[in-house]
Formats: sequence, structure tokens, C-alpha cells
Amino acid sequence: MLIVDDERINQQILSHLLTQKGYQTILASDGEEALQYIEKLPIDLVLLDIVMPVLDGSETLRQIREKRSEVVLPVIMVTADGDGSQVVRALNAGANDFITKPIDPDVTIARLETQMKLRDLQSALIESEQRYALASQGANDGLWDWDLMTSEVYFSPRGKQMLGMDESDSLDSTRAWLSRSHPEDMPRVQRAFDLHLAGKIPHFEAELRMLHSDGTYRWMLCRGLAVRNDRGEATRIAGSLTDITEGKVADSLTGLPNRLLFRDRLQGTIDRVGRLDEEKYAVLYFDLDNFKLVNDSLGHGAGDQLLIRVAKRLESCVRECESIVARIGGDEFAILLEKVKSQRETERVAQRVAEAISTPFTLSDGHEVFTSASIGISFVSDRHVTADELLGEADTAMYEAKQNGKSHFEVFNPAMHDAARARLELESELRRSLERDELYLRYQPIVNLSSGTLLGFEALARWEHPRLGDVSPNQFIPIAEDTGLIGAIGSRLLGIACRQMAEWKASSRFVDDLSINFNLSAKQLSQKGLADEIRAALHESCLPADCLRIEITESAIMENLHVGVELLCELRESGIRVEIDDFGTGYSSLALLHKLPLDVLKIDRSFIGKMLHSVENTAIVRTILALADSINLDVIAEGIETEAQRSQLQSMGCNFGQGYLFSKPLDCDEISQLLCQQCNPNPQRQPCSCGPFRCNSTRRFPAWTFA
Repeated sequence: MLIVDDERINQQILSHLLTQKGYQTILASDGEEALQYIEKLPIDLVLLDIVMPVLDGSETLRQIREKRSEVVLPVIMVTADGDGSQVVRALNAGANDFITKPIDPDVTIARLETQMKLRDLQSALIESEQRYALASQGANDGLWDWDLMTSEVYFSPRGKQMLGMDESDSLDSTRAWLSRSHPEDMPRVQRAFDLHLAGKIPHFEAELRMLHSDGTYRWMLCRGLAVRNDRGEATRIAGSLTDITEGKVADSLTGLPNRLLFRDRLQGTIDRVGRLDEEKYAVLYFDLDNFKLVNDSLGHGAGDQLLIRVAKRLESCVRECESIVARIGGDEFAILLEKVKSQRETERVAQRVAEAISTPFTLSDGHEVFTSASIGISFVSDRHVTADELLGEADTAMYEAKQNGKSHFEVFNPAMHDAARARLELESELRRSLERDELYLRYQPIVNLSSGTLLGFEALARWEHPRLGDVSPNQFIPIAEDTGLIGAIGSRLLGIACRQMAEWKASSRFVDDLSINFNLSAKQLSQKGLADEIRAALHESCLPADCLRIEITESAIMENLHVGVELLCELRESGIRVEIDDFGTGYSSLALLHKLPLDVLKIDRSFIGKMLHSVENTAIVRTILALADSINLDVIAEGIETEAQRSQLQSMGCNFGQGYLFSKPLDCDEISQLLCQQCNPNPQRQPCSCGPFRCNSTRRFPAWTFA
């Protein structure tokens, strides 16, 4: 506060009064000194004596008002003039108020605080008007002004144009405004509006859909600022309206329509075709196989480049059709084909898309990237569906396509719904299986092909459901991976496997050189702390690390290369041996394989089963054996079912194997009996020394020693 008075006593009286009320004061003895302070310092209000030497109050006021208005800098005149003539002149010259001498403290403070409140209100109004003026200068913004006392709404011509309205069309009431707002958005918008009116947020801002005259909804960004009275109550709110439809419905990376726009266009097609009841249309839904591998190995920038190039190819594929190509999210895309003649035409488009995606992509850095698309198709002729139902059908068909192989498409049929429901039910039951302790292990022996010596066991997950019976791992393992349950299931079964092996090891001297193989899925590789979890399972069961072998499929390593290699190194450093399962079915390079920290390759059963009748498969097996020998890796052949297969593998230099020729997967009791037989081949003639595992049977498993 600036106090301007030539009398020292008056300065002190006013300064003491204002200081008691918490205001800071500056003292000036004449008008010239006051003007200097005003130029240099941020002054909130001036108390200006009228009669002063050098430069009196009237002239000082005139010079203040040349640069600063009543709103910017309030001035209260201080006068001893009894007739008030000087006060009148001062008020006409721009003074905000006056007080008289001798000073009345209460009157002085009341008038000063009133001016401060008025200044704040005027500042808020100016801010609102400035925002309003700024918005009006924007070429694409509509303006609105809502009188909260009368509920009248002003809507600018540009705002009406944005909604397809004529300038003469009425939108001058809250009812008219609300009638064009999407009902799903109103609760959220109303909440933001109420918070601003209550003074809890400084500005009103909300996104909502408003009805265009063509019957579609446009996304609008609505901003506003309230004007308040001296009680702080909002009396009016004004602001702008910006059309953000393009940014809201277009994918920022590829420029394609996003899921929101695709869904709206699809629903529009459904509604239109429903009225005509003649047209046929279809939805293609797919994602990119191995896209995560691109991101993990080449970086997210490379992944983005791939998505952009895929988008361009897709648009080229359907250029001759009436269609919409959209990026639904991540690496998922969808295509709406309108006015198709038949399902066969839709399938031809799907085939064209699959071929286009499977053609290699060259990125800006020269990397050549291979991918493929698993496509689900929902074809509609005379069915009445919603957009969400149709997308769901295409998604279900895509899942079916993935199950049947990469770069493949499937057309939805109602039976897929039944399969999807069954899968959902199985997922629910799988979650409960952990609580009910229904999961267990079977153990399949691994043997030396020439001597028949038992080397160890592979632990295989099994699920016995009280109502469904034995559920195949091929059914529940993929569900566990998709739902994230694989972590909990794997952890529990690993603990069981380690404890069981430790128990066998403590109970039979023959188990000293045996090991147990445990499988990790691709999804488990990205699980944080997995190596620590494996080490903890060994520690808790007191099982030595060299008794555990971890199996990881070739494709799992390649899909999670960086993480996978780190995990393998950690395991090897802990003394755990690592085996690559299903080798030959993936796409690892020989140069990369040489650098991986591995101990064993397991040849996939698909090569073993066809080996005797296929020169190509025999050549593949021979190549794998030679490769493993060159980099000092052992080889285990899976799925050996006949003596001829065993004999040929042995002659080719394969030393180890497993399969039904030797034994099916066994339960704990059967393994215990097996260990007793290995320890004491003639249990009837002398007692076995296998501790609690007593040989009470002369049962023989298939012969493992061959002439």
C-alpha cells in the first residue's frame, strides 16, 4: 500500500492502521515521489492526499490514470474538504473512493478492503474476457457464454458451424445444449463443471461428444472460466469449443482410424445395412506374429517403423474395395469390407492381406524384418449384430487362426463361440485349481539309448479336475500363459519337482547321478526374479543345483532373446544345466546358437516320428546332431516310440532319448518302484536298500538294454 501525504503524522497514523491489518506500506511525501514508487514497485492500492505541495493529489491522480486504470491500480483520495467539491473532482478524474480526515479506522479499512475485492473481481473478469477474446481469434474454435442466473447460452456462429447448424438455428438454452451432448459423457462433464463452479479447480475443461446435424457425433474439447460475484459465487461462465475429432479418432503413429472411429463406422454400416437388408459386409481382425521380438531385439523405434509400413501395405491391399483400415491398438489391425459379394471374396482379401504381411519389410537402417498375420473374419449377410459383437466374433476367429498356425485365417462360426465359452470356463476352473491343489506332476524317464541306463526324468504338468477329469496340458498351459497364471503354476510345480527329487535322492543311493528336467514357458522368461525363484526352490528342498535341468523351447528363447540369454547365464552360473526343447521347430540362427549358454539340445518329436519315412527329416536330425557335436552339446531325442527309431538314432550318434518305447510318464509310486529295480534287479532274492521305497512288485518296465 502506498500512502501519499505531506504530513508526517498522517503518514504514521495510516501506516500503523494498515500494518495492524497485515498490509505492507510505503510512504511518500508528495506526488512526484509517489509516481516514482509506482513506476518502480508493484503497488496494490494508493491512499492519496488531495492537498500537497510540489505536485498535489489531483495532478498526481491525473498522471496515474494516464497509465493505469481504476481496475489496475485503485486510488482512494484522502481529504479534509468539508464541502466535498474536491472529492467530486477527484472521483470524476478516476479516483475509486475517498476517506476524510480525521481518519476513522473502521471506515478506512472497510473502504480499502472493498476496493481490493473489487479489484480482484475486475481482474477475474478481465482474465475471462481476455480468454474469450483469445478464443475468438482462433480460426477453428467456437465460443460460448452461459449466464448461470438466467440459463441463457450464447453460442458463436463458428460454434454452430462446427455442429452443422445454420447461424439462425437456436442453441440459446441449456436444454438445447444438453440435447446435443452425448448422454454417456454428461456425468463426467457435469462433475468437472460442478468442481469449477465450487472453486475446487481453476478452470473448466472436458472432452465430450456433440451431435452434428448429419447425425454423427463429433468430439469436442470444451473449456471455460467462471465469473464470480463478491461472495465468490459463479454467475456466468464463458469459454471455447474445439473440434478434436480427428485427433481423437485417428491413430497418431500410422494415421489410420483408431478403434473408436472404426467402431463408430462399423456401427453405422450395421445400421445402414439393417435398413437395406441386402448388402453383405465383413470384418477382418488380426495382429502381427512375433511383433514383440522386433521390439525386444531391434527397439521400439523399429517396431513403430514396422507398424507404419504395415499400415501402408494394408491400405494398398484393399484400395479397390469399399473399406476402412484401422489400427485397433498395439500391433492389432482391423479392416471393414463393405458391399462384398460373397464370403469367398472376403477370403480372397484376407489371403491377399496375409501374403502382403508375410513379405519381408525393410526398415530405414537396412534391417529386414519378417512377420505374418493370423486373421479372424466375421462375415455378415443377414444376421443382426452390434459393432461390439462383430468385433468379438472376428477376435474369436483370430484366436482360432492362431491355434491353426501362423499366416492363417479363419472365418467365424457359432461353434467358435462355444469353444470360447468353454475356454472361459476352463480359465475359471484353472484359477480354482491352485486353491484346490489339483495340479500335479508326471515324470517321464530319459535314458541312454545304447545301455538303457536311466539318466533322469522330465517333470510334466498334469491337471485332474473333479468334474472334467484329466485336462490335457495342451488345453490348460496356453490358457495359463494368456492369463498370467503360468507364473503361479510354474512356481508351485517347480517346488514339487525339487522336493520330490530331493526325497528320491535321500532315499536311494541310485539317484545320486540322476537329474530332473523342468520346463519353463515363454511367458515365464519375462517374469521378474525368476532365477532367484528357481534358486529358492533348490534351497528350500535341499536339492543340489546340478540335479536340476531347465528346459526352454527354442521359440521361447527367440521371442524373448535379451531376457532369455540373461536368464540362461544366471542359471548356468548357479550350476543349473540348460536345455533347448523342441529344437528344430524355431528360427534361431546357428551363429546365435553357438553363443547361447546351453548344455543340451532336445530334438522335437515331429522329426523323430517322420524320420523313417522322410529323407528330409532324417537329414534334419543328422544336421542337428552334427551341429550339437560341433559345439559340444549333448542331444536328447524326444518321442521315440519304436525300436527302429531308437536304432537309427543310435547309429546316427544320438546317445540319449525319451518316449513311449521306454516308458510313458509315471507317477511318484511308479518312479519309486523303478528306482528300486535299478538298484536291485532281483528284489525277490535279497532285500532292496532303497530306504522307504520297498520293492513289493516284480513288475518290469519296457526293456532299456538292447542287444
